[in-house]
Amino acid sequence: MCNGAGELTNAIIDAFDAHSTMSRQALDSERVRSGLKHLLLGPAGLYEALRRRGSGQDMRPAP
Repeated sequence: MCNGAGELTNAIIDAFDAHSTMSRQALDSERVRSGLKHLLLGPAGLYEALRRRGSGQDMRPAP
């Protein structure tokens, strides 16, 4: 009986490998780090959301 455990394990390993590759690319590239920083602090609104969260305000991005 196949319960998919092997497939799930393989999917987890593949996801880990992909994440590791992306992390290595970010660590090795100033351009990638700069782009991520721009997205997270700009359009994604991460900084503002974290500020609101820290002050107990709503987590929704400002309009």
